[in-house]
Amino acid sequence: MTYNIRYDDPNGGDIAWSNRKAFLSNQIQFYEPDIFGIQEGLYHQVTYLDSVLVDYNYIGVGRDDGKTKGEFSAIFFNKEKFNILNEGTFWLSETPSKISVGWDAYIERICTYGWFEDKFTKQQFLVFNTHFDHIGTLARVNSVALILKKIAELNTANLPVIVMGDFNLKPEEKPVQLLLETLNDSKQVSKFKPFGPIGTFNGFKFNTPVLDRIDYIFTSKENIKVLKYAVLSDSENCKYPSDHLPVIIDIKL
Repeated sequence: MTYNIRYDDPNGGDIAWSNRKAFLSNQIQFYEPDIFGIQEGLYHQVTYLDSVLVDYNYIGVGRDDGKTKGEFSAIFFNKEKFNILNEGTFWLSETPSKISVGWDAYIERICTYGWFEDKFTKQQFLVFNTHFDHIGTLARVNSVALILKKIAELNTANLPVIVMGDFNLKPEEKPVQLLLETLNDSKQVSKFKPFGPIGTFNGFKFNTPVLDRIDYIFTSKENIKVLKYAVLSDSENCKYPSDHLPVIIDIKL
């Protein structure tokens, strides 16, 4: 699952995190994803999810200081099922190992990755979770190239790879098309018919069709079968728990 949970805006009124966090965490708990990546979570939001989702651990750092400040692109995983063999976070910039703003981006952007092992089958796989810049055109193209380069460096054993996140891009835009040269769009290759709204960004507008698709889960072409794909539009009292809808897939490695 990939889920932009919306940063905690203290002046948010109805959409403040305090009014959304219980339903959002219950939603995740109900679907029980083995692995899920979040975007925009501040440290107290990440630690809240970590405290209530007791079967999970997480990896990731804040993008502002490489520790706890700024938004995370954290990856949560079911600790009963998976070991984490390696992890890291890099900045989407010309200097990925340093806290930095890349190219024409507006702010710091990151990608967090984990190398996982199934405790029972010993199957290993890689997961990358990211949040692309919302303004920088060059930054989004170069971020794709950087992530693909990082995958090539890490994945010498040709393990299954999942790349997910909020890409701030529509499907027809160039960076998405560049990703599709190497990876599958899970929606396009799902064995069962995709379920849910076309889009993923709702802007908290409950009575408006959700048409803007900017959140994705991509999978490696050779060694992952996508069985199901859905965009989840759960709500409570005519309110969404975030301004994005989560994307969830069921896969076979």
